[in-house]
Amino acid sequence: MYPEAYLEYLAHFHGTRDYFECHEVLEDYWKENDPKNRDSVWVCLIQLAVCQYHFRRENTAGALTLIKKTLHRLETNRYQLVSLGIDDKLLEKQLVDLKRRLNEERDYTSLTLPIFDSHLIDEVKQLCTDWGVCFGTPSDLTDPDLIDKHIRRKST
Repeated sequence: MYPEAYLEYLAHFHGTRDYFECHEVLEDYWKENDPKNRDSVWVCLIQLAVCQYHFRRENTAGALTLIKKTLHRLETNRYQLVSLGIDDKLLEKQLVDLKRRLNEERDYTSLTLPIFDSHLIDEVKQLCTDWGVCFGTPSDLTDPDLIDKHIRRKST
């Protein structure tokens, strides 16, 4: 029912907490299916993951830029988000709160997307289990391969 790339995005977002991989997997899908649409729901979700990546790395300026873009794209993608099993109104509240936290330079916390489709949650949890990770576990802030993936990836 849902694209495999979206399931992988959600498993990375909630399981591995690898926001860099969220970006990679969904960007590939977006480029294959809706490449010229910069206002795509896929771009909205990609930017949310990159926002979380920057927030976790304490790059507040980068995270703020992306949360503003994500909030803007949320407005044009409400129907698509709902069709993807996400409660758009709860997500908006989470994003507004995230923006406030960033403006106040608060500490990073992992975000759980408000998924209302129980079958989707089950599929994502199963994928997390298959990968050997737990759905909903907070980010490991001591893992440099997770925190600095874009830097470490370039050096390997």
